[in-house]
Amino acid sequence: MKAPIQKILLVLAIVGCSAPKEKIPDTPMSQELQKKVVIYQMMTRLFGNTKTNNTTHGTLNENGVGKFADINETALKEIKELGVTHVWYTGVLEHALMTDYTAEGIPLDDADVVKGRAGSPYSIKDYYDVNPDLATDVKNRMAEFGQLVARTHAAGMKVLIDFVPNHVARGYKSDVKPAGVADLGEGDDTAVAFKPSNNFYYLPGKAFQPPVRYNPLGQQSTTTEDKKFSEIPAKATGNDQFTATPSIDDWFESVKLNYGVDILDNRKTYFEPVPNTWEKMRDILVYWAGKNVDGFRCDMAEMVPVEFWSWVIPQVKAVNPEIVFIAEIYNPAQYRNYIQTGRFDYLYDKVQLYDTLRLLINGHSNTVHLAEIQKSLAGINHKMLHFLENHDEQRIASPFFAGDYWKAVPAMVISATLDQAPIMIYFGQEVGEPGAGAEGFSGEDGRTTIYDYWGVPEHQKWVNGGKYDGGGLSDDQKALRQFYGDILFFAASNPAITQGDYFDLTEFNQQQGNINHRIHVFARVSGEERLVILSGFNDKLMRVKIQLSEEVKQAFQFAPGEEYLGRDLLRSGQDIGLDSTGTFEVDLPAYAAYIFKIK
Repeated sequence: MKAPIQKILLVLAIVGCSAPKEKIPDTPMSQELQKKVVIYQMMTRLFGNTKTNNTTHGTLNENGVGKFADINETALKEIKELGVTHVWYTGVLEHALMTDYTAEGIPLDDADVVKGRAGSPYSIKDYYDVNPDLATDVKNRMAEFGQLVARTHAAGMKVLIDFVPNHVARGYKSDVKPAGVADLGEGDDTAVAFKPSNNFYYLPGKAFQPPVRYNPLGQQSTTTEDKKFSEIPAKATGNDQFTATPSIDDWFESVKLNYGVDILDNRKTYFEPVPNTWEKMRDILVYWAGKNVDGFRCDMAEMVPVEFWSWVIPQVKAVNPEIVFIAEIYNPAQYRNYIQTGRFDYLYDKVQLYDTLRLLINGHSNTVHLAEIQKSLAGINHKMLHFLENHDEQRIASPFFAGDYWKAVPAMVISATLDQAPIMIYFGQEVGEPGAGAEGFSGEDGRTTIYDYWGVPEHQKWVNGGKYDGGGLSDDQKALRQFYGDILFFAASNPAITQGDYFDLTEFNQQQGNINHRIHVFARVSGEERLVILSGFNDKLMRVKIQLSEEVKQAFQFAPGEEYLGRDLLRSGQDIGLDSTGTFEVDLPAYAAYIFKIK
């Protein structure tokens, strides 16, 4: 992205790129203070890929693929310096794909039920194995993953991987499962649609048919793309579709797992005795906990009964009490249930915070709604995982979203500092990756593909041929990356953020007529650490007036008649003076934010 020099100078002023980034001392004190979880999600197969061909529907050899080994000590050091505490390695478990590994003893998948050449990382083919694409030596793939885990730990970060409990690939079959482990579906009674002890749901007497409109490579070109994939009887599709002919818009490449819920009979439950699927999935989680994995991002967790999570999570935490469970969940009415009954550590905050911030970035909604969200989540705010990008969402820099990565600055500051909850970024977000291109199964949609072999161009400029030094980045991108490092480090370590109280000031100042619906302001306080965080979704420079409420002045322990000063911790060089009423005025540039420390 090319930016006018005036914009670059303004950005450098706002995020303080004229000064070196202040690092948190590596001392027991700083480790004690650093309580906020900061997650860096990467699509593992794309992260270290340096090939730039980017041929639509390209093969692994044409477009390349990143390896476990590419994520070396240098890469991890640079990620750590962003303030990251956990790396979520997306797409580690073996899933169905089109690359031929039969020479290594891995059965070939049928292209009729694989999305994209690289396959969906959420169509698991073997829960006990890792994706052969990610290995330098395929036969040594599990050891290479173990080495990555060890490198990540040595860099001072923890490891998260996906757990996909709701569905598996249509061709699921574990060829490396531990001795004595029965495969999913082994022993099922396939003559009935539902049986509590079955692992799958069936459509007796019907044969599965791939979607008639699906051409795996965009054309009919190989003998495997013949719509003759055999599955008799057909199994129910992953998104709860009880049909032998799912559409191309369904999760047709996957089959639904049975947790003892009769979906066709008013979702009646049969949890006693404990369903066989529960036991098999527990054993899989315990297996990976034994591989020194530090946590699981649980895909579509609310499609699995909460009773299963309540049963399984304590058993896995008995193996490792520090292990973390994160639920992908989209129903706010179920949030407390999945925390209190399900025992999850964290939940996605997509439907409320992400959706509202996206609207604000694009000039819609009202900043007052953010405080309403916080009120609705009272008592569980610290359990909500905040993000502006992940593998399912459109890239900020994409024209489908904001079209300009700087527009997300106020939203990022809010996400990182609003409460004690974890914050996550997606690889490439920190350098403005726009997700451009029609990769294959993924069309031109503003997302970075999860289905295809691909190079990620703006991210590759930071990778710089494996140097991981940002050598190919523009000054504008370097400024953006420093902003992300500054805000993440600050949020992870400042006691007012990691353990302090929150006070909304937006509604109060709107009522006073001080600000409009695009300006957001709140306070965080812990002892002498008193912060006023001001963010603007305004599209041009504005003069804003902010007044502290009586509640905030009391929390700040303001003395009557005294005046106070504030300095921006994002190092814009901006100072403010608060008069005896706790009021100040400041110029707020477009899509900017300040974190004023009050003294």
